[in-house]
Amino acid sequence: MATFELEDHTADVAVEAHGETLAAVFAAVADGLASAQCDAIPDGGSRFAVEVAAESREALLFDYLDELIYQRDVRDVLPVENRLERVADEAGEWTLSGSARGVPLDRLEAREVKAVTYSDMRIEDREEGWYAYVVLDV
Repeated sequence: MATFELEDHTADVAVEAHGETLAAVFAAVADGLASAQCDAIPDGGSRFAVEVAAESREALLFDYLDELIYQRDVRDVLPVENRLERVADEAGEWTLSGSARGVPLDRLEAREVKAVTYSDMRIEDREEGWYAYVVLDV
């Protein structure tokens, strides 16, 4: 099980997430990104695949969220119900693969999140599970 909360962060918004696995906490942060953009998520839309590679765990989370923002802009959809099947460190390269349901933006009232930031980013393996904190530029 994974959860997230949105928090105010100066002029921006932060996502604080908890999950049993690294994949779960990454997906929870992605769901927080979607929640920061709209209050209610309608049914519908099609799932699409997401694959990302990066040089570190933090860079992977940053690039994953950045990819979701890119997909939002290119596909004109809000990526929701984010699912990750795999997050792994393979010979020094971090990779992930999963999917998201793309809800057409014309079916919801969305606020723009401009970018993900490295400001105050944290990913920690704690006794109770994984923890992540990411600030979004709104």
